[in-house]
Amino acid sequence: MTQSLSGGDAPARPSADEMSNSYRYYALGLLLLIYTSNFMDRQILNILIEPIKHELNASDTMMGFLAGTVFAIFYATLGMPIAMAADRYSRKNIVIAATTVWSFMTVICGFVGNFWQLALARIGVGVGEAGGSPPSHSMISDMFAHEKRATALAVFALGVPIGILLGFMIGGWINDALGWRWAFIIVGAPGLLIALLAAFTLKEPKRGHSDFHLDDDGLTPSFTDVCKFILTQRSLIHIIMGNTMASFVGYSGVAWGGAFLIRSHGFTVAQAGTALSLIIGISGIVATFVGGFLSDHLGKNDVAWKSKIVAVIILAMFPFAISAYLTTSVFWTLFFFVFVAFAGTVYLGPSFALTQSLVPLRMRALASAILLFILNLIGLGGGPQLTGILSDLYADSAGNHSMRYALLTISFAMLWSAWHYWRAGKFIEEDLAKVK
Repeated sequence: MTQSLSGGDAPARPSADEMSNSYRYYALGLLLLIYTSNFMDRQILNILIEPIKHELNASDTMMGFLAGTVFAIFYATLGMPIAMAADRYSRKNIVIAATTVWSFMTVICGFVGNFWQLALARIGVGVGEAGGSPPSHSMISDMFAHEKRATALAVFALGVPIGILLGFMIGGWINDALGWRWAFIIVGAPGLLIALLAAFTLKEPKRGHSDFHLDDDGLTPSFTDVCKFILTQRSLIHIIMGNTMASFVGYSGVAWGGAFLIRSHGFTVAQAGTALSLIIGISGIVATFVGGFLSDHLGKNDVAWKSKIVAVIILAMFPFAISAYLTTSVFWTLFFFVFVAFAGTVYLGPSFALTQSLVPLRMRALASAILLFILNLIGLGGGPQLTGILSDLYADSAGNHSMRYALLTISFAMLWSAWHYWRAGKFIEEDLAKVK
């Protein structure tokens, strides 16, 4: 599948004239901007949970459904057919259309009249965002070679902490000044302008541009073929599972961290938004870049460390996660949250890069979508939902601190995640050889 179409040696890497370094970094920056918009629109609901819950008369279980399940089902499920299209057609056009849809539907969230209308609007956001990441992963992988890919995809993944930083901070401030409805409108609108910028300046890279092989035949493996191939890649299965468990903890913390600070420590929405935005944003930005850099750097001598480094870091951060929810001190809670946020994003760059490297060219967007389908259905869909259910269950015994113990319970999934990343390292070299 990865042999030259000519039947001879693989063609030389395309010349720099086809894709200059300056353009590569511009395109990466633009895709980062798009991904930042993606996460701003996705996560702004989380800092607004308390005012929305009270105005719409919802329970924690209902808000967990809104923050996780209803969004994740459509986001995860539609990601795969969209990714299959991205493996066949223009990835650029799919990204532009997706950005337009999720931005428009975020604005619509500000005009809803009840809980179920908001749920429908969030479904629209999920439908749009399903077309964002897989095509972007595939485009970046065609612009940056394997030895630089984890760093490039880590830069792209900075959209997660930056988007959360901006969404939480702006959302909290606007809520206190104008109300939660205006927060959706003001955060969603800029994405429409970003989509317009991409339409005029983003280019579609040639498939295989960075892998010494130009894939121009247009032949794409079926969904079944891709799934069968992934099942033969033991390292990739462990990476998917490790990623899923890490996101299960991370999405739970992001969704309910604001509610925890408001209920257990007396924060206002703006105060919680500002504190979490700075902690998750700054610590997450550092962790995302460090994770990609260390994966590339340590992986030069031993490819097993491309995933093992993630296991080591997550395991080291686990005691801080437990401490964050056990202490009653505001200072120490926020201090420990710095390390929790670090663990919550350090895995992104290595996971995205290894997923792209462990499958052939025409499987990349779909492989990324399968990764995102599993982690979002279980992590984004299950994490916040289960946390809300646990909070309601703990309410009789823990009262206003039920969210504290719900998040504490969820944190133990970090150990499961670290185990998978360590095991993945054992099989990476063998699995990379299958692709080559």
